[in-house]
Amino acid sequence: MKKLSFFHTPFFEIIKRMKKKSSLSNEELVSIIRINRNWGNSKLSIQGGKNMKNKILSLLMVATMAVGMLAGCGSKTNAPADNQVKEETPATEATAEPATEEAAGPEIPTELEHIKVAYMPNYASLATIVAAEGTGAFEKYGFDVELVEFADGPTIISAMESGSIDYAYIGTGAHKLCVQGRADVICFAQLSNADAVIGNTDMGVNTVEDLKGKKVAYSSGTSSEEILKATLGKANLTMDDIEAVEMDASAITTAMVSGKVDACATWSPNTLTIYNELGDKAVELGANKDFTDTDVSVSSFIAMPDKVKNDRDQVIRFVEAMYAGSDFRNTDFDQNCQYAADLTGLSIDSMTGSKLDADWVDAATIHELANNGEMLKYYEIQQKNFLESGAIEEEVPVENYVHFDIMNEAYDAYIK
Repeated sequence: MKKLSFFHTPFFEIIKRMKKKSSLSNEELVSIIRINRNWGNSKLSIQGGKNMKNKILSLLMVATMAVGMLAGCGSKTNAPADNQVKEETPATEATAEPATEEAAGPEIPTELEHIKVAYMPNYASLATIVAAEGTGAFEKYGFDVELVEFADGPTIISAMESGSIDYAYIGTGAHKLCVQGRADVICFAQLSNADAVIGNTDMGVNTVEDLKGKKVAYSSGTSSEEILKATLGKANLTMDDIEAVEMDASAITTAMVSGKVDACATWSPNTLTIYNELGDKAVELGANKDFTDTDVSVSSFIAMPDKVKNDRDQVIRFVEAMYAGSDFRNTDFDQNCQYAADLTGLSIDSMTGSKLDADWVDAATIHELANNGEMLKYYEIQQKNFLESGAIEEEVPVENYVHFDIMNEAYDAYIK
């Protein structure tokens, strides 16, 4: 027999009706859900204060009695008369109870699913993910998460294509691979202000114009490359006008601080380290905030196209966890920075110093942006800049790789 989800049982329907007619809070409803799922478990516990526990226990007793009464009434009503032939209809998927407007979203698995989530060691990449992990949101939505660190987005997508990563955060540069069909955007993360081009005045770099002929470190295919090209454009320069030195993101900081390069394009917290180490010798030549009228630095959560197509319920649950993380991140910034510092081993100061690295949005704002055309505009501008820089060869509809439908479906499930 197929086991019914808790959310399709009479017990849950009664609890929902009682919630509407009483002062039952969302927190109390979640506790009841946990109790029902673990009924018979010796480790059963109710979270909350004494008053909350008494209220929940009372409601459970009433709901249990009501379910029993409904079962009794159902037996009496459906019993066939002695002179009638009882017709039995085999239980099939077609005869399952239709979904209602109050459907609770994808069914949460009884056993946690192990997934691997990729991130980069900076607060912008980690902020939502560590919030979901630290607050238990991943577990709530049925996941046992293994976090895996990478240096940049293109490397992450290569790992996803090999099957070693399930979900990931990427910065703006790696989105060109999404345009090319190699990955799908399943949730908007934020508009970033974490990228910057920094010059070393001791090396003769005081302005963007001074970059001509200079050694400039950058990381190809990432937001580092994008911010460098945009900054050069302010002085009508291109990559051909500089001695571009391609490096792994982690090596850029060392090269800049040691004087092996004259300037660099990188992101937080590397930027903070460079400013601290070089002091007055470090000069900002360009940053995301300088190009908001013509460029946007969009960050997103992604999955492989096959996963989006074949495992939609899991994808929606992951996005729900991201919504929960976004809401906590905006509620308790200090605690979230501590989560990120604990995971990366970086200083708490490097995390708290990243507060202005992005326009942090909560779940409701993400939903609004997905439906008022603003988010579509972000990705259209991003793709236009890829075209102009030669990063992609042809324009494609944003909807080909950005799943606004998944963001909406996940939000509907999240707020119920």
